[in-house]
Amino acid sequence: MLEPKMEGPVFVLFLLMGLVLEVESAIGVNWGTFSSHKLNPSTVVDLLKNNKIQKVKLFEADPGVMRALAGSGIQVMVGIPNEMLLPLSSSTAASDLWVRQNVSGYVGKDGVDIRFVAVGNEPFLMSNAGQYLNYVLPALLNVQQSLARANLAGSIKLVVPCNADAYEADLPSQGTFRPELTEIMTQLVSFLNTNGSPFVVNIYPFLSLYGSPDFPQDFAFFEGTAHVVTDGSNIYTNAFDGNFDTLVAALTKIGYGQMPIVVGEVGWPTDGALSANISAAQAFNQGLIKHILSNQGTPLRPGVPPVDIYLFSLLDEGAKIVEPGNFERHWGIFSFDGQAKYALNLGLGNELLKNARNVEYLPSRWCVADPSKDLSNVANHFGLACSVADCTTLNYGGSCNGIGVNGNISYAFNSYYQLQKQNSQSCDFDGIGMVTFLDPSVGECRFLVGVTETGFANFGECSKGLVSLVLIVWGLLLLRA
Repeated sequence: MLEPKMEGPVFVLFLLMGLVLEVESAIGVNWGTFSSHKLNPSTVVDLLKNNKIQKVKLFEADPGVMRALAGSGIQVMVGIPNEMLLPLSSSTAASDLWVRQNVSGYVGKDGVDIRFVAVGNEPFLMSNAGQYLNYVLPALLNVQQSLARANLAGSIKLVVPCNADAYEADLPSQGTFRPELTEIMTQLVSFLNTNGSPFVVNIYPFLSLYGSPDFPQDFAFFEGTAHVVTDGSNIYTNAFDGNFDTLVAALTKIGYGQMPIVVGEVGWPTDGALSANISAAQAFNQGLIKHILSNQGTPLRPGVPPVDIYLFSLLDEGAKIVEPGNFERHWGIFSFDGQAKYALNLGLGNELLKNARNVEYLPSRWCVADPSKDLSNVANHFGLACSVADCTTLNYGGSCNGIGVNGNISYAFNSYYQLQKQNSQSCDFDGIGMVTFLDPSVGECRFLVGVTETGFANFGECSKGLVSLVLIVWGLLLLRA
């Protein structure tokens, strides 16, 4: 039976295997690093601490990020990318190597406070077409053994973040896992339960709204709706609760109705689509935080909110792929340079978000189209700039969509110029570009100035290097076999 502890901070009491596990609820953040303009990791850690954010979820263990987190007291969930599931599922030597390089090397006195390792990220996503299905559990078991050999299995728990498309229903109480996932989900949840780990799910009401013209907009938020969903005696006034309870029902049907649930990703983007804007993001995130910290829970778990939620995300990531939409680069509650996009109370002791301190910017200058030049043959230059730099705000629904043709050209030129660290040649464009010291930003359309990169390992190269190393070890073992 689930019972909330009502006084003091928000707590959740779970009855697991005959034992009561007390877990303090918290608001954490996802820290993704696919940015064209990376802040120094120590600046980001200072940003986290200054905003009293005590939990952070990483998608990989970038060495620069991990070193910056050492001694911070921030609790960390470290991710294993999906492309590593195959070698990790096939070789304990590969899993030993991963744990040694990404966990053991960072924990300890004055080290990184790693609490969870996320084995894969949404590996059961429908769009993955089942390519990781057979690797998740073997990888999970191998990494567990590797943690045990490193004497870390007692303090670091394994989880598998799942997308909400892993389950389905017309009404929350009818929730079931997708038929092809029922067996593996039963095995996964049994493993989680045995090892005292929560079920981690990513819930995105924004994507429901974005993907369906018939989805009632007010149902995506927490301010009341004229489109309530009635499920027996239960009334749902927002999509988050309905989605969450669909998972609760699915877990109940496989015998784990008391499984603790962590929301690994939830948020709202501020740009790149009609419904992605600052006012909507502020309304959703503030409503979500208030809802979670009110301790009211959901109809199927009254008085029991999720164990934790991790907002997606901390910072904008201008180098992310733009599937399923341009909004993918604009989920941050802070812009790429650590400046708060809007007023938000995280309920962590500060009234509102505090900006990053000591950010090192490039000089205040911009690259724009020279108004005295003929721009009729600019298409190739525009295409080149936007093929490398982030121009997603120029598209339909974006904050810079209405600045006109010349404005679009200037925005593209400047984005490329800043990405190239303001190299003088990068603003030439066959004589069409020019450098200006007057900020060309228009209304909500911000022409950025880049930041200097220091102290940051190249996240993508680091990831590729580690994946390659694990694959080499795995390949050698196969040859020996």
